Amino acid sequence: MKLSDVATPALILDRARLEANIARMAQRFEGTGVRLRPHLKTAKSAEVARLATVGQFGGITVSTLAEARYFAGHGFADITYAVGLVPAKVAALAELMATGIALTVLTDNAAAARAIADEAARCGILLPVLIEIDSGAHRAGVVPDGSELPEIAKVLDGSEGTSVAGVLTHAGHAYHCDGIEGIKRIAEDERRAVVDAAARLAEAGIPCPTVSAGSTPTAVHGESVEGLTEFRPGVYMFFDLDQAGIGACAPHDIAVSVLASVIGHQTEHGRVNIDAGSLALSQDASANEFFGETGYGWVMDAAGGARIGKLHVEGVNQEHGMVTGPGGVPFGDLPVGAKIRVLPNHACITAAAYDKYFVIDSSGDANKVVAEWDRVNGW
Repeated sequence: MKLSDVATPALILDRARLEANIARMAQRFEGTGVRLRPHLKTAKSAEVARLATVGQFGGITVSTLAEARYFAGHGFADITYAVGLVPAKVAALAELMATGIALTVLTDNAAAARAIADEAARCGILLPVLIEIDSGAHRAGVVPDGSELPEIAKVLDGSEGTSVAGVLTHAGHAYHCDGIEGIKRIAEDERRAVVDAAARLAEAGIPCPTVSAGSTPTAVHGESVEGLTEFRPGVYMFFDLDQAGIGACAPHDIAVSVLASVIGHQTEHGRVNIDAGSLALSQDASANEFFGETGYGWVMDAAGGARIGKLHVEGVNQEHGMVTGPGGVPFGDLPVGAKIRVLPNHACITAAAYDKYFVIDSSGDANKVVAEWDRVNGW
């Protein structure tokens, strides 16, 4: 199949760029003693996971029960479910653990920890629980020097249904830095937060085997991993314009894009319309923070090798994307029916609308579809 045969909009994955991104991250942690536990919330694909775990210890990270079930069904037996757990989901996890899957979960609340422990005991399992640490993003977690950390640990450690697996953090605020030096500072804050939290638990006589950090920017630019046992980056496999904007990658490293067709000309407004709108591209405009004219993605030629002028998707409705650029639109080169590719601002959100990847390989014929890989969606 050629890209010209693919119905649009469609999610395109460049295997050559994917493999290069995975190899760079593996090399980044080689010899450090820190295990790479890739986060699959972006890729949501067993085929991508197999590539990302080559040469690694095999553990992965997920964000939903659907992902946990999917990856367990594809042979991944060491899974961290890295979103705060509610007790109602323990029974479903117990079913997975009964098949031999090693599952680790997450909490940042003493009352929730107690309820999780009670439900795990009722289900007859010993559930390893990581305590989430807030290293500055303020999305979730407890501060490493606060009273909540030992309180949660004592609940988990003193219960029949749970054990303290360790501590975990995510420096999500690294995604909003305006330079590499800022990312380096956040990476050190991230590292110190979990290392200090682990030390507090050790002083209290509570084992803390896992000291886990994880974000792609801090994985790329962090200067020290001392005291960490694992790292959980995820979007590094694909990258996106947001990551390019903060210096975690270059635009030519971006492995995922959306194939779209031109569906109309609006010459009086200096733009063309494409059949990829807010559902196909998302309404994430994060990369505009770093690039002057990004809109909802850069417009590339159908082979994905070059940007067409400075064209970008200026606006989106549900199924319409409006393409324009400061130098004007080459209407003659973009007739109705022509295909283009859009580099996403945020790969995780853009990819969420699709149930599969059309895989190409830019190291060969980038117009040839070499495989189709499934994805898991939902919760």
